Amino acid sequence: MNWDDLRIFLSVSRMESLTGAGKTLRLDPATVGRRIGRLEDKIGAILFVKSPQGYRLTEAGEAFLVRAEAAEQAVDGAISDMGQRSDGLTGSIRVGAPDGCATYLLPTVTRAIQAENPGLDIQIVALPRVFNLSKREADMAVAVSRPQTGRLRVKKISDYQLCLAASKDYLGRLPPITRVEQVRDHPTVGYIPDMIFDRELDYQTEIGLGQPDLASNLVSVQLGWLRAGAGIGVVHRFVLADHPELVPVLENEVSLTRSFWLIRHADDARIERMNAFAQMLSDGIRSEILRRSQS
Repeated sequence: MNWDDLRIFLSVSRMESLTGAGKTLRLDPATVGRRIGRLEDKIGAILFVKSPQGYRLTEAGEAFLVRAEAAEQAVDGAISDMGQRSDGLTGSIRVGAPDGCATYLLPTVTRAIQAENPGLDIQIVALPRVFNLSKREADMAVAVSRPQTGRLRVKKISDYQLCLAASKDYLGRLPPITRVEQVRDHPTVGYIPDMIFDRELDYQTEIGLGQPDLASNLVSVQLGWLRAGAGIGVVHRFVLADHPELVPVLENEVSLTRSFWLIRHADDARIERMNAFAQMLSDGIRSEILRRSQS
């Protein structure tokens, strides 16, 4: 059996389209379709049916998927063993994370990991939504809440804090804010309510501020508004180290605690390269949060 055929089969099963698989594999969709057809001819079974929702596995395809994933794990394990015997970790690892973590924590953490493992290629995918690991959007992901379903390995990385904050210039133009109720009289910055992908991000409701006046699905945009003096919003405390123009507001009255979780494919526990990277990533994020909280 040709490993490339299995790799293409796995990609189509996860992306549920020839186009999506082609983008992942850097092949044109027609080539992907021909390779799937050749594989079906070789094993004598139809593996996919085309539906309005995309390419769905048939019963034979589901059975073949189990064998293909086992072969994939064996190949990954062999690569991991070779990597462990070489000078540090090797290969490519893709990490998914919400944009706040991806922007302010992961660059420093992954730079240190890559410096110790020069043969390792690290990719960071920053998306304001939950990652679908079953479709291999990432090898592992940092999340703000613990998933309740799926064949996943989940490990808590660290707690972190959030606070209300505004720019020094904005606060300097106004009377002192001494109560949470007074914040309602100011423009607030936050997430777009119907685009909050995790209940842990619904800060405005928890504090009792209602819908924000300026809203974005991206932390970077929210911070841009706050730095420009547009109002008051909830920010990660670990970002304040990079933005001295922002200061906490009512920090003794308003403080939120959240957690980062590392989510992995259940079968990756057998791959030492992934285990080693996951440990370094978790330790690094924990240390970086602590360093920033003390600066």
